[in-house]
Order: sequence, then structure tokens, then C-alpha cells
Amino acid sequence: MRIIIIGCGKVGRTLAKQLSEENHDIVMVDTSSRTLQEFNEEVDAICVTGNGASIGVLEEAGVDVADVLIAVTESDELNLLCCLVARKVSECQTIARVRNPVYHRDINFIKERMGISMIINPEYTTAREIAALLRFPSALYINTFSGGSVQLVKFRLLPEFGMSGIPIADLAKRFPAKVLICAVERNDVITIPRGEFVLRDNDLVSIVGAPGDCDTFFRELGLSTRPVKNALIVGGGTLGYYLAAQLRESRIEVRIIEQDADRCERLCEILPDVSVINGDGSDRKVLLQSGFLSAEAIVSLTGIDEENIFLSQYARERTKAKVVAKVNRLDFDSIIEKLDIGSVVYPKYITADNILQYVRALQNSVGSSVETLCHILNNRAEALEFLVKEDSRVANAPLSRLRPKKDLLVCSINHNGKVIIPRGQDVIRPGDTVIIVTTLKGLRDLDDILAKQV
Repeated sequence: MRIIIIGCGKVGRTLAKQLSEENHDIVMVDTSSRTLQEFNEEVDAICVTGNGASIGVLEEAGVDVADVLIAVTESDELNLLCCLVARKVSECQTIARVRNPVYHRDINFIKERMGISMIINPEYTTAREIAALLRFPSALYINTFSGGSVQLVKFRLLPEFGMSGIPIADLAKRFPAKVLICAVERNDVITIPRGEFVLRDNDLVSIVGAPGDCDTFFRELGLSTRPVKNALIVGGGTLGYYLAAQLRESRIEVRIIEQDADRCERLCEILPDVSVINGDGSDRKVLLQSGFLSAEAIVSLTGIDEENIFLSQYARERTKAKVVAKVNRLDFDSIIEKLDIGSVVYPKYITADNILQYVRALQNSVGSSVETLCHILNNRAEALEFLVKEDSRVANAPLSRLRPKKDLLVCSINHNGKVIIPRGQDVIRPGDTVIIVTTLKGLRDLDDILAKQV
């Protein structure tokens, strides 16, 4: 597919790299020729300098033969205008990043009236992920599938769990909860495990199961599954606003520390039942006066990655709170993952995952097959949810008869709302949704999981 990306920022670059790896033809548009030159040293792409809302620039980028146009500049209005112009002069699909809360309530209206295929709001989507973590504080990472009926949960294997040295196949005898261990990270090595795989303390383990079964499994380990009752948010930007609003809907008490006085006044107006504190969140005195030591959750959302990491480390040392840090820069994600700072969220990855999911679905000639896509384990593995179509080669046969590729695991089957942790005798039916976890990149259809017959 030919894909035009307008905006050579962090999200644009991340998208271009991942889409290029999946053999798409990429055209990058940006007003800075220097930025494009630096980008072209990393990714083989056509680069066009100019304003992406200009018809002339779009024609130079080949909009008339493009399959998708993605607008991810820093301006919401420019992104929408780029998509509108592209729709007027071509038949390509259009995707816009829109972040301002002013537009949030009208987003469906804007999308429909302007003919935009997809609108993604990174801050709102990231806030939903953080809110899910605060409702399940024992998890380092959590993602949902099938409308919330299936969860993927990541946690660290601690010595007190008594699971070290036990093959995965033997765990069912000790832990009857119906969950499946789908991925293990150990010393920078990611394994999609089979039954004979032996767990070790400090492994980062990902499980899949229905929410109730995940709760039961964590209780069997002796971990709390109770949502936090209160949260301290450091940073009152757009993401902080979205998160506070969602937490208040769940009746979680929220306090926000924000350095900008004008922003504090605005937050008090739009979040009347949230305590807003004007101060520097990196100041120890301000933190202590804001109830830092008694908070059940501490979420660092400032615009400075180093400050978020520092605050998270301090919180891990001084409190027993659930700790979450936002990180924008992606260059050092592998190092950050090794730090014991609780949960880390990357809005850029979340945005890219949502757009990649849509692009992969477009490649299927008979409707959408990729229902959900998320990158896990430091972006080195994927969890995908597929809708099973009538003509799928995996349908109507026991799993024991299928020959899937290596480094891939069928984790769950959702059949008419019933979540099944699959065994060899289980059968995938048309209309089911199936969750796959794999270190293979670029799966676009459920049939792609099958090994080629020799």
C-alpha cells in the first residue's frame, strides 16, 4: 500500500518505521527539510517538503494513487484540514490525530461530516489505559479485547509466589484459575512458552483470561485486585485532565499537582470535584503536603520524561502506591523497562498501534479481520484479536490439527460471549474472535498464523 504521513514528529516517525517494515511504500510530508533529511537516514521513504494541506504538496506526494493518508502534525486543525483536502482530491482513506478536549464530544460528528476514516486521540486513549491499571493495581500492564471480556495482564514473578522452577503445564494443579501464560520476558529474551517452559523468579509474565479469572489468579498469588481509592496526578495537561475525569467517573478521589497557575484555574473550572494544587511536582515539600505518602496511586504525567522517571523511582522507594509514569521519547525504552519504576505508558506507541490496526484491516479484501492490536513486551511482541471469517482456513477444525507458525500462541477464543482458554480439542468457529500473541510482526489475517505446508 502507498501511505502518506503528514508530520515527521515522534508519532510520524514511529508509524513510518513500523509500516515500512511491513513493506508499505511510505511518503513523508513535513515543512522542515532538515527534519526530513534526518528521517530519511533512518527509513527508506519518499520525502516531500511543504504544507500537507496544500493541494500542490499533496499532488507531489501522490495523493491520487495513495491508499491511506495519515495526518499527525502538532496541530489538530491542520490534521483535519489535510484529511479534508485529501478527501476532496482523491479516494484515499484518511486518519487524523486530534487531541484537544474541545473537540472530544463532537468527534463522531466531525468524523462523519468531514468523511474522515479514523480519528485518534492519544491522550484520551492513554488515559483509558492508565485508568485500567489503577482498577487493577497489581498489574504492570493491562490491555482489553472483545469489548472488555478478555484481558492481557503483565506482572513480575516474585519469590513469594512459589512459582519458580515449575513448568507451565504443572501450574493448573496449583492455580485453578482459567488463565493462559502467553509470554515471558527474561534477561531481554522474549519467549512464547509451551507447557514444558520453566518459570523463574523476576520473570515478566503476561497472562490472558476473562477479567474474573484474572482476578482469581491474582488472588491465588496473594495479590490485591481491589481498585485504588485515591490517586495523585503530577501534571495537569490534557492527559492529566482526561485521566482525572475518567477516575472521577469510577468514584476515585483525585488530586492534581500543576505548576502553571492559569492551568490550575482552568482545571478547577472543568473538574470541580477534583483537588488541584498549584506547585512544582518535583519539589519534595510540595509532594508531601499534597498527600504523597498516603496516596494509593501516583501518576507522573509531566512533559519531562526524566522528571516522570525520577518521581516514579522516588514513589517506589517511599510509598506502597501503584506507580505509573508517562514517557514520550522512545529511544531509551529498552533501558527504562529494566528500571523498577512500576508501570510505564508510551502515548506514541499507543497511537501507532491504533493506526496500524486500522491499516492492516484495510489490506483484507473481505472486511476487517484485525479487531484489536497492541505491542507488548517493550514493543517486541504483538497481541492481536482477529474476527474469524466464514472462509478462514483455521475454522471448524480442532486446534490439535492446525500447524501454527513458531513463536506464536492461540491464547483465547471468544464464542458468543463465552471466553475459552483453548486446548487441543477446542474448535474455532466463524464469527468467533481469537487472540494471538506472537513475536512475529505484520500478521494481517488469522490465516497468517498457519505455517506454510512443505
